Amino acid sequence: MLSALLTRRLARPVLQLHSRNYVLPPGQLTEGERTIYQKLTERFSPSTLRVEDVSGGCGTFYQIEIASQAFKGLPTVKQHRLVNETLKKDIEGIHGLQLKTITPPS
Repeated sequence: MLSALLTRRLARPVLQLHSRNYVLPPGQLTEGERTIYQKLTERFSPSTLRVEDVSGGCGTFYQIEIASQAFKGLPTVKQHRLVNETLKKDIEGIHGLQLKTITPPS
């Protein structure tokens, strides 16, 4: 019983995390996050977009999660290439990028 309770408690944040809409107003983003956010929004018209500087604000490591119909029918590698090409100039000087691309249901 304790195991089932722990499983439910552990699973709850994951379920909440995935049911949230990840689009943050650009006013709440750092300058680097905002630049990436705007370029990805213009290029992909995402239904979900989360851009986060996880380097403590110094702009050297970003996590990006993006869902767009532009990825429909493409393998993950090609989806990531599209994003990387879009951000080529912006990611030249960073140390890391964690990217998750999703094709939303039609």
